[in-house]
Amino acid sequence: MTTNATHVAFADRRIPEVTSFSTTEKLESLTSETLAHRMRELTPLLSTHAREAELLRRPVDSVWSALLESGFFRQFVPAKFGGMEATPEAFIDSVLPLAQGCSSTAWCAAFCAVHNWHLAHFPMQTQDEIWGAQPYVIAPDVTFPPGRAVKDGDGFRIKGHWKWASGVMHADWIFAKVLIEIDGKYEMMQTIFPARDASVLDTWHVDGMSGTGSNDVTVDNLFIPPHRIVPVAPVKSGKGLGARYYDNPLYHMPALPLLCIAAAIPAIGTARAAVGHLQQRLIGHVTVGTEVAQKERPAAQMRLSRADLLTRTAELILRSVAREGLRLGEIDEPRQTGERIRMRAQLAFAVGLCREAIAIICEAAGSSLHFLSNPLQRAKRDVDVLSSHVVYDSDIANELHGRSLLGMPPNTTLT
Repeated sequence: MTTNATHVAFADRRIPEVTSFSTTEKLESLTSETLAHRMRELTPLLSTHAREAELLRRPVDSVWSALLESGFFRQFVPAKFGGMEATPEAFIDSVLPLAQGCSSTAWCAAFCAVHNWHLAHFPMQTQDEIWGAQPYVIAPDVTFPPGRAVKDGDGFRIKGHWKWASGVMHADWIFAKVLIEIDGKYEMMQTIFPARDASVLDTWHVDGMSGTGSNDVTVDNLFIPPHRIVPVAPVKSGKGLGARYYDNPLYHMPALPLLCIAAAIPAIGTARAAVGHLQQRLIGHVTVGTEVAQKERPAAQMRLSRADLLTRTAELILRSVAREGLRLGEIDEPRQTGERIRMRAQLAFAVGLCREAIAIICEAAGSSLHFLSNPLQRAKRDVDVLSSHVVYDSDIANELHGRSLLGMPPNTTLT
């Protein structure tokens, strides 16, 4: 990552002009089933622009505009504000088709949709202020390294330089984690502020997931009113304000499983697309120096089978965790922490299966794999980078799960 960061356009300049998101025609018919169908119709559009997104190092404006118009970002907005209150499994159905077209765009879209769930855990004054003026929020949630907050009257002053701001290039708001000292101890808090109040630094020069535009963001001495800052701990265990405001189990769900689900879907969709690419290649390809169609070769058949089964197994794990996670808010501590740790480990395992599937496919793809126009090499780079996300570190995830099984406490705060 470059150390000579240059200032780029503020995020609000990246928002395409969209008016149809506020019309009633598409929204009246918006169900999880119709949304999933719309996303399947958008798969070719994302696929066509995937290379362009990689070169631009952010989602393509026309593609993002289509997502805005579709109603996709309403999935975790409460019904009170015109949202869908979709289940996590329905959310999977909507994101998988996007990931089959472009890993990076699906990653940004998934997180920006999920971050509306975070807003549901802010005071009602904040929800009225934001969702009362627009149908959803487009916002990254930046966490590391956490910023700092100090008391200033009835509010706070914050300062920070955060990395990994996926979605910031089309954002109107930004969620950010900050530490505040209370009675000699530091407490992690969640803030939200307009994207125009932050500087976006051109730091996203990477070898995979390039199209996410996950640049750094900074603020210095920014005032945060009291209704735009909440403690992280209650949301972590499904006891945030959203659990008081809304009866839907969605808002009683702990934060980490939902985050892990959102981050895993692009890996599975990308692996699914890679299986399809290999399937098509084997049907019509004859390896140089032979006269036998590759589809007739047992080794090729076995590679295709294994890659397909790895991908299907990863999806089964994902859907199982999505169903279990929705009921996790009913479980009290300390058992709930153990369940959260186990789900994280399961999803890290699922993402590992996707990496293995894509590696098998690439080994069978021949020299043409290495052309930058070949979507398979981008799939491998994207999932390699995606799987480096801290929640998918298999060593840490398995260590945590092993400790839990032995009745030992976690040795990290990311649970």
